[in-house]
Order: sequence, then structure tokens, then C-alpha cells
Amino acid sequence: PANMAGLEIQTTFSDAKSAPFVIKTVEMHTGGEPLRIITGGYPKIEGNTILEKRAFVRDNLDSFRKRLMWEPRGHFDMYGALLVPPDDENFDIGVLFMHNEGYSTMCGHAVMGLGRFAVDRGLVPAKSPQTELTIQCPTGPVRVWVDYQDGKSGRVRFHSVPAFVFKLDQEVDVPNYGRVKVDIAYGGAFYAFLPASSLGLDLHKSPVQEIKNAATAVTKATKKAVPLRHPDHRDLAFLYGTILTDGRDDYGPTPTVNTCVFGDAAVDRCPTGSGVTARVAIQYRRGQIDFSKERQFQSGATGSIMTGRPVRETKCGEFDAVIVEVTGNSYYTGTAEFTIEEDDPLKDGFLVK
Repeated sequence: PANMAGLEIQTTFSDAKSAPFVIKTVEMHTGGEPLRIITGGYPKIEGNTILEKRAFVRDNLDSFRKRLMWEPRGHFDMYGALLVPPDDENFDIGVLFMHNEGYSTMCGHAVMGLGRFAVDRGLVPAKSPQTELTIQCPTGPVRVWVDYQDGKSGRVRFHSVPAFVFKLDQEVDVPNYGRVKVDIAYGGAFYAFLPASSLGLDLHKSPVQEIKNAATAVTKATKKAVPLRHPDHRDLAFLYGTILTDGRDDYGPTPTVNTCVFGDAAVDRCPTGSGVTARVAIQYRRGQIDFSKERQFQSGATGSIMTGRPVRETKCGEFDAVIVEVTGNSYYTGTAEFTIEEDDPLKDGFLVK
């Protein structure tokens, strides 16, 4: 954690109203899904625990999220990671996630990007052939391994928090789509899963807007029909989104396709790391995958691939759970320094829906 002092985390300027707005970022993507890592310029963040810090930025600094995630500096599907000191010296870095609607509890694609970033910025000592680190996320600690050869970081894999099935074959009445069955599982966040075909859609052929509308309708209906709970903290007990699949859950050598719609109807460009984690938990519960098998998961939006496999059984409170390993690649796309002119009427950001 001491190495994080090299970044301008929470210290670029004070809470004084006269301070200029200057936010520095490193830009990345994982499987096409953007990642804006905020490296300097945020005000001081209060809180003793990672969930207290998440609550603090949500309740007191949300204007910063909107300025960075929304247009004109971001866009509807932008995603961000704010580095914060971890609670415990056993963790290497801490992170808060953000998107168009609020603050995620876990994000696999961001963890992959942050793994490379931490190695490349010297936040952890680089070791060949791979560097291990632990990232404290709001959902809990995530172990990360970054391939490192000849001075270059590469492929990243992670073991997330215990993943578990909450409900299988839960019937939900979805306005305009009828009664459908969803599986609900937790992979760092809760998702509802169902085949796109049950909504009359095809992930290969249907327009993205139709997929977005259908998934959003399922999320809203499931939220009303199924109260969620998480053994660790009530802040984790919310449905983050819906993942439509190609229905190919039985194990096979070819990738199975899924598209995740999360937050305020944001469409994930990658296969969704926390979604892959939750989907593997469902497949493991149904006996469709075991510890000897690794499955490929393909994004319906971009075709990018992540792999997922169950590693070992565990418990999460009263739930039978599994640790899942997810692997993928992140890439740098640039750096940025964002500013504000006070007389700009759109300085606080906007979304076009």
C-alpha cells in the first residue's frame, strides 16, 4: 500500500471551492470495455472501510463521477476506477468503481486493467513470469496474477470473492415479454441470467437497442419480484444487471456468447468478468462444468473472449459457493487531463438517452 503514495490519490487539491478542477487519468480497455483509471485530482475521501468510502463518494462527491463518466468528457457506457488506499496492509491497492448510474461493487474487466496498471506503475514489485497482487474492491479482496516477461505486462487472471447461486429457474413476469425463467447469481455483483431466445432475441442478429430494452425490462421486473440478500453486507444486495446468453450452458470447446446490460442500461463491450464469475457458479451448480474444465465466454457486442473456470468450493454465509478464475487481456489507449471552465453551462456533464 505504501507504493500508492506515488500516485496523486486524494491529494491533488483540497476541498477548497477555489481549487481548480484538474483530473488526471490513464485510459484502458478490456475486451473493448473502457476503463478510465483516475490517478489524481479527486478531493479527500473519508471513511475507514472500503464500503464507507464508496458511500462517501456516492453521497458527497457524485458530481465528480458525472463529470468524468458523462458527456462531454465521457459517454453513456463509460466506466471508471478510482484508486484509494486499502483498509488493510495485506492489500496492495484499493479501488472504487463507477459508471453512468453509480458505483459498482465489483468489476472484472477493471480488475484486469488495474492489474497491468499496478505492475507497470510500480505499485507492486514486478516479478517474472507473473506478478501477484491483491486488490481490495467493495465486494472484498480479489487476488490477481499478471503475466510479466521481458519488462512487459500481459495477460491477467483473477480469483474473485466467493460466487454463489441465489435462485435457479425463478419465474418473473416481464411487461411486453411475458413470463420468463431467470437464474440469479452473485459473482461480486448480482445478475439475472436467461437465454436471449426466451425473449425472442438472437445475440448474433438482434439490434443492440432491442437487447438493451429487453435486458433492462428483465432487470426491473426481477428487482420487483425477488428481494436479494447477501451474507456480508446489505450494500451488496442489489441486482446490478441482466445477462442474456445464447443458451449454450452445457460444456463445449467453442465459446458461449453473452451480453450484459448493467447500471442505467449500459451495454458491456466485454464478456463481463463478474458476470462470467456468476455464470460459472451457475454452470457448476448444474453440473455443466467441473474443476478440470475451462470455458470460453464471448462478448455479444465485440466478440472479445474471457475464460472462466471453477477453482474450489467454499461458503458465503449460508450459500454454497465456488471460487472462479477469470482470465483476459487489457490494453492501454492513452492518458488524459480533464479540466472545467466555470462559465461552461454543461460543465457538470449530461447523458443523451
